[in-house]
Amino acid sequence: MNWRKNMSFTKRAEFETYSKKDKKLGQTLGVRDFLALGVGTIISTSIFTLPGVVAAEYAGPAVVFSFLIAAIVAGLVAFAYAEMSTVMPFAGSAYSWISVLFGEGFGWVAGWALLAEYFIAVAFVGSGFSATFKSLLAQLNITLPTALANPFGTNGGIVDLISLVIIVVSALVVWRGANDAGLVGQVLVVLKVLAIVTFVVVGITVIKPQNYVPFVPAHNPKTGFGGFSGIISGVSMIFLAYIGFDSIAANAAEAKNPKRTMPIGILGSLVIAVVLFSAVTLVLVGMHPYSAYAGNAAPVSWALAEAGFSKLSVVVSVVADAGMFVALLGMILAGSRLLYAFGRDGMLPPALGKLDKRGLPTNGLITVTVVAVIVGAFFPFAFLAQLISAGTLIAFIFVSLGMFALRPREGKDLPEASYKMPFYPVMPALGAIGSAFVFENLDSLAKLYASLWFILGIIIYAIYGSKHSKRIQAAEIKTAEKAQSVATVASSDANVETLSR
Repeated sequence: MNWRKNMSFTKRAEFETYSKKDKKLGQTLGVRDFLALGVGTIISTSIFTLPGVVAAEYAGPAVVFSFLIAAIVAGLVAFAYAEMSTVMPFAGSAYSWISVLFGEGFGWVAGWALLAEYFIAVAFVGSGFSATFKSLLAQLNITLPTALANPFGTNGGIVDLISLVIIVVSALVVWRGANDAGLVGQVLVVLKVLAIVTFVVVGITVIKPQNYVPFVPAHNPKTGFGGFSGIISGVSMIFLAYIGFDSIAANAAEAKNPKRTMPIGILGSLVIAVVLFSAVTLVLVGMHPYSAYAGNAAPVSWALAEAGFSKLSVVVSVVADAGMFVALLGMILAGSRLLYAFGRDGMLPPALGKLDKRGLPTNGLITVTVVAVIVGAFFPFAFLAQLISAGTLIAFIFVSLGMFALRPREGKDLPEASYKMPFYPVMPALGAIGSAFVFENLDSLAKLYASLWFILGIIIYAIYGSKHSKRIQAAEIKTAEKAQSVATVASSDANVETLSR
């Protein structure tokens, strides 16, 4: 037992174990489903809130560079995700991959980081949906009671009712099955992209060139605004916008043809997102001076209303909420599959790893929903927001470094990749370095909270996960069986030799 406890952290999971277990999940998601979930998750709360905030507080018109730099770093990692998902189309994405490549403990750390992302991201998007929906109600002269309009302890609030309801509704859609969630996502993503394109086309007509001057404002050491430093600070805040492709990888076990659908879904959704983010950002800062967006939680809708397009502003707000609903579907879907993977392996209580009669991880879904409701509906959320980026960046570093362990094993004890990351080994190295750089520039409190989350994760692993891991138990049984087999053969040989004498 002592040997097992000491070695379980680096004991690698076997490919066949995951492959057999995840076949119980229904393979129902196609390319359009993954593109819808990916684009819907990436192009959600962030595109309707972050461009104006980052422009006003960090980078000015150069906010577009913040989006592009963040996209480059995320893109480097996305190539690694695409290759790994074709070799190992397992539930749990980085958690399962790193467990196979580096060992159970390393996989747990990567998965624990992603779990923070999903819990907080679901709550974050639910809160964003609530804020936009309340602004729409205000235009109709409808105001919720204070106790039901804000999180507990915030401005006299007890529960954010809208956030609670939309998270539960999203969970019910996912509970009906990944395929239904994908179909809903496809419809809503099309509407959202059309609304964004409409905003860009209309916004271009009222752009004032002087709003772009200076494009890169001078750096202010006292506030951190402007210059290259301001652009990089913007990257750290914006990076959470690009985490959506991880939600695609987390559902790889439910892909109809993962060798084709995963690369297209991951890389395709990222390309679409970069184009839309850049267009919205450039138009937004051209319509009004960037300083006008300070403290504005809905800059896109505000910009249209201020420019005289009040009706279009309402339409965009409605579609924005629809887009956030798609993001909720993607995050809840991915989070429930990650919890299923933890339960499947015994790292968390086995009930999480059970599938219902339809082959869906309902217990994991319920857990994600309950935690997200508590965080998003009952507690102030702003102080945890950057944890989304912190958890994701840790997982990105693991996946990038994992490429150096994956390539030598492809075609040997692991399947050959149907898609290969270009410029290996340079690109994965740059992905790891870039992710570490962005993490280093996160807010100090975000890094502190991330550290506390990881400490909690290590404690849970030491107390529960390492003792109940089904992978290690299976490996020990297999080793014992081999030893018994060798002993039996040796005994038989000895008996034959004795008889021959």
